[in-house]
Amino acid sequence: QVQLVESGGGVVQAGGSLRLSCASNIRISGVHQMSWFRRTPGKQRILVARTFLDGEFWYSDAVKGRFAISRDGAKDTVSLQMNNLTTDDTAVYYCHIRPGVSGPEAQDYWGQGLQVIVSS
Repeated sequence: QVQLVESGGGVVQAGGSLRLSCASNIRISGVHQMSWFRRTPGKQRILVARTFLDGEFWYSDAVKGRFAISRDGAKDTVSLQMNNLTTDDTAVYYCHIRPGVSGPEAQDYWGQGLQVIVSS
């Protein structure tokens, strides 16, 4: 059973920075996708940033240029560095991995969620 443990959420003032981390209990060196999603009250969970096994990245327009996703194979973690935060970034953030491309390996796994509050 894949388990993801998140850390690093909290309260920060607008313009500040936070770093979220997500530790996996499986080796991530071969994991196809590692991502961060976020959800605000009353809305669906949306993709914020993704890193692919081939080294490619994807960011939502809302965070492009401010957030950076990275994976650390030695520690089996995926992190999200969030800079120049605004009140619109207030949300619960979720770590997500999809180990493979198809079949049973394409199952989705989620962290428990981290509250991030950006105060004005």
